[in-house]
Amino acid sequence: MFLAMNRFQIAKGFESGFEAVWRQRESYLSEVPGFVSFALLKGPERDDHVLYASHTQWQSRQAFDAWVDSDHFRKAHAQASTPKGTYLGHPELETFEAVLQE
Repeated sequence: MFLAMNRFQIAKGFESGFEAVWRQRESYLSEVPGFVSFALLKGPERDDHVLYASHTQWQSRQAFDAWVDSDHFRKAHAQASTPKGTYLGHPELETFEAVLQE
């Protein structure tokens, strides 16, 4: 199992627009070999932002890497974007490989 997470700091007041972009997008993930699941997670609220994380589960790192290099990835990321001021900084990609899974 391989997990890829992007963490987003979303400026207060922009949460609903950020969530709407994710709800309305075409991800193409279901068409990608090795894809297992996706979730958009809402985390803690801070003074100036709300933390979100996109979470994808893959059968392997190779499946994730193949998706990143695919036309599906380019099409998914060429869609509507959020209004200026939504993000406080760039998303942070974090990846994890399973060491123990039950």
